Amino acid sequence: MHFRSVTLATAAALLLTVSGCGGSSGGSGTSDGPVSLSYGVWDKNQVPAMEKLAADFHATHPNVTVSVQLTPYLDYFTKLQAAATGGEAPDVFWMNGPNFQLYASNGVLAPLSDLKLDPSKYPASLVNLYTLDGKLFGVPKDMDTVGLWYNKKLFDAAKVKYPDDTWTWDTFNAAAKKLTDRSKDVYGIGAQLSGQEDFYNTVFQAGGHVISPDGKTSGLAEPAARSGISFWTDLIKNGSSPNLKQMTDTAPYQMFEAGKIAMYWGGSWDAAEFGANPGTKDDADVAVLPSGVKKATVIHGLANVVSAKSKHSAEAKAFAAFLGSPEAARTLASTGGVIPAYTGTQDDWVKAYPQFHLQNLLDELPYAVPLPVSKNTAAWNTIAITELTKAWTGDTTVDAATAKIATDMNAALAKESK
Repeated sequence: MHFRSVTLATAAALLLTVSGCGGSSGGSGTSDGPVSLSYGVWDKNQVPAMEKLAADFHATHPNVTVSVQLTPYLDYFTKLQAAATGGEAPDVFWMNGPNFQLYASNGVLAPLSDLKLDPSKYPASLVNLYTLDGKLFGVPKDMDTVGLWYNKKLFDAAKVKYPDDTWTWDTFNAAAKKLTDRSKDVYGIGAQLSGQEDFYNTVFQAGGHVISPDGKTSGLAEPAARSGISFWTDLIKNGSSPNLKQMTDTAPYQMFEAGKIAMYWGGSWDAAEFGANPGTKDDADVAVLPSGVKKATVIHGLANVVSAKSKHSAEAKAFAAFLGSPEAARTLASTGGVIPAYTGTQDDWVKAYPQFHLQNLLDELPYAVPLPVSKNTAAWNTIAITELTKAWTGDTTVDAATAKIATDMNAALAKESK
């Protein structure tokens, strides 16, 4: 699942150390008396589903009560870092790919190999994402792809055909221009500065890569990647998108909900948000992303992890295992707004929002590309966002920005292997 912030994690996450975080688990046995577990999450839209899962677990484990703790994503990892350093992380909590290796390698997470989960029940890319040194540390929770959300009313008014799987970059750009009506402050697209939702997808669609397969070098300065990044800066230059300041003042997804942008590259997780918003619940829909040199969409997913310092590790692991069950996946699909990771339960998610053609987001899975991550994703992501901001504002060229990113990113990646 995505996070509505420009950076993947705060730079402060890089300061996470073994001190106070490492090594041994807390309690290892099952307690006879009442047990209270904390469950850390960051998406308010999923809290009702998480609370139902906590209640369902309590029904079969009456001595265990689970308290769902919501921390908005912008603060989530900052607070988690502080809590983990003091040995006070939630018993069970959400983890994403960009931060996983950092926390697992510093002894914050408990290995879950003893849960004997069947890895074939989850996408292999997610199982691999949450495995380090041959040990599984996370139970795959959900998965997500990115699609082209669009406002049907604005399309109808501009007499533009709705997007479908035949759309290319050229089709998209032509539609964005036609859908733009500056006299009404309406734009065809919001070219936000976001990797997962935007420029990673176009880099992959252009045939490029963000990190080399061996994880040692950046691919962002190569011609294909530069083409994928220029896709977005060109939309701002030609007036089809608001400028970066406008999109900083009002987030593009909010502009989309207000009918001020006609198209929005957003994730499967947006179904819950757009399904509840008055401006989108009836007037929006979603299609597959347009193709460049090839079709591509970023795939990612969260996992439920257990604190290595939990005082009730047996119960915490049992709850994590329950969260990875088909029963929990169906609850998540019907009420949580995200695609469950458990194989065979995704149709329940599609049916939960019949007004949207959500099957399109599942149809992208055959050509989905894993979200690029490394041990210190935040280090090079901060570099990329800092330099690309200058390209988005027009203060530098894409070529100059990506050249600087590649140099600094390669240095950051080299540090990971030391």
